[in-house]
Amino acid sequence: MWRDPEPQQHYDVIIIGAGHGMAAAYYLAKVYGIRKVAVLEKGWLGSGNTGRNTTIIRSNYLLPGNEPFYEFSMKLWEGLEQDFNFNAMVSQRGILNLFHSDPQRDAFARRGNSMLLAGADAVLLDENLIRKMCPFLDYENARFPVKGALWQPRGGTVRHDAVVWGYARGADRLGVDIIQNCEVTGFDIQDGVCRGVETTKGPIKANNVGVSVAGSSSKVMAQAGMRLPMESHVLQAFVSEGLKPCLPGVITFGAGHFYVSQSDKGGLVFGGDLDGYNSYAQRGNLPTVEDVCEGGMAIMPMIGKARLLRMWGGLMDMSMDGSPIIDKTHISGLYFNGGWCYGGFKATPASGYCMAHLLATDEPHHTATAFRFDRFNKGLMIDEKGVGAQPNLH
Repeated sequence: MWRDPEPQQHYDVIIIGAGHGMAAAYYLAKVYGIRKVAVLEKGWLGSGNTGRNTTIIRSNYLLPGNEPFYEFSMKLWEGLEQDFNFNAMVSQRGILNLFHSDPQRDAFARRGNSMLLAGADAVLLDENLIRKMCPFLDYENARFPVKGALWQPRGGTVRHDAVVWGYARGADRLGVDIIQNCEVTGFDIQDGVCRGVETTKGPIKANNVGVSVAGSSSKVMAQAGMRLPMESHVLQAFVSEGLKPCLPGVITFGAGHFYVSQSDKGGLVFGGDLDGYNSYAQRGNLPTVEDVCEGGMAIMPMIGKARLLRMWGGLMDMSMDGSPIIDKTHISGLYFNGGWCYGGFKATPASGYCMAHLLATDEPHHTATAFRFDRFNKGLMIDEKGVGAQPNLH
């Protein structure tokens, strides 16, 4: 579906990482007319977090620094298949965020109103409506009674690897070079200016270099002498055996950390908390498996009858406030996109678009003006959960 070229000696833009980076390359070529672009991927397309997530898309955020950006991403999702002419299996079946107490209901109502002010959709459902939509939930649970939910009808799921395939085919047809199995081993920085990169396929020069490598951000940026305000953690995901259709859309547990949807093959795709320790491994450990399954059993005991088919891990670049960074660095010609925490996949279109805008204009996109490095110095954190500077809690 795309060429397998050898790297040229010089590009206008090099982008490291073929997840969000592939989206950025596509928009650079299509929207901004910059086509002498190379995307460098150390593995194969989809080998990173793009192919290791639970496929959920949503724009149900509270804070003004986040909600307009994720709503922009949702709008891009809604037109994505027509835009790059590829079936990404965008399925907007809705997302239900369950609440289990009166204070939590009030907090969800506040979030829903914030969503409406940003142009998103939000509906607060009571228990009777939830019973009609999801009769299989455990409404008699004494510890976690289901009181209702915040529903975003436009939320849903997308086939994750099809997204990178669609962006790759579109970018390739616009002249972008996609160079797989090409690991960046260093940066060519002279007098405070980034002139290119060193790779396993030799040096490559560029006017601008963008880094978008998710959980490997700290390692890659350390090669440029930068220490980032983030940590890498492993997040596990799971899929069950194929079942008949039973879920109306995405469901999340409000009294713990569990989220589940059903794939087109019938498998229940679900996940929960991080493993809780710093790691660059794409695998997790059994205590977290138990914790995630306990969350599922708490709201839908029927999941206990399903057999687990497989599990995997992805590397989360967890920032200090739980929100991302899309910004230029203090090194001229070097730009960074990372710190996505749990929100990486759903942000793919907007992240790529905003990164392309930054690379093309040297200015932040209007929906990403809050995602700056200096917000940590200025006290302008975007902390959705209000848990402070502890990355593994975001």
